[in-house]
Amino acid sequence: MHVVAASKSVEVCLQNGAPQLEVSDELIAACQRGEREAQRTLYLARSGRVMRLLTRLVGPQEADDVAQQVFLQVFRKIESFQGHSSFDTWLWRVAVNEAHQYLRKNRKHRAMAELTIALDRRPKHTQVVADRELLECALGRIDPELRAVFLLRELEGLSYRELASACDVPEGTIASRLNRARRELREHLVQLGWER
Repeated sequence: MHVVAASKSVEVCLQNGAPQLEVSDELIAACQRGEREAQRTLYLARSGRVMRLLTRLVGPQEADDVAQQVFLQVFRKIESFQGHSSFDTWLWRVAVNEAHQYLRKNRKHRAMAELTIALDRRPKHTQVVADRELLECALGRIDPELRAVFLLRELEGLSYRELASACDVPEGTIASRLNRARRELREHLVQLGWER
């Protein structure tokens, strides 16, 4: 009964743009037991954040497919979640791993899609839209591992410890990857014509 009520709360939050529902230990336990309504609630609670990350990691056309894979993996492997880190950190690790796996498998397809998008650019009317597109293009040019660390830090506000856990690397590596991501992003922005 609690799961059904939580599911309705999630739907209201998504419709109203309200803050996302916290994922409780009770909800995770219900998912580990294979309860469909709990899985639906968990999906509704976190799919938007996962899609936002994946859109920037693999592109908008591929994000839906990769998100499906992420949640398939989450529900296949949720029994292995022991609570040593937060659920969200564990979810980010699954999402980043699936994105990297997708990018490795589809490297040629991805390069062709980026070329097509670049050739099909139309002039935009506002500077904000142009800047956003420039940023998205520059993000697409940096290494997926660096992009993942950068996006999880800047979009999701993960701490260095959470990033290390989500990316399965030491905290010191996170600091160097963030620095490298920021430096490369700045370089690509300049190459694309961004002016400070």
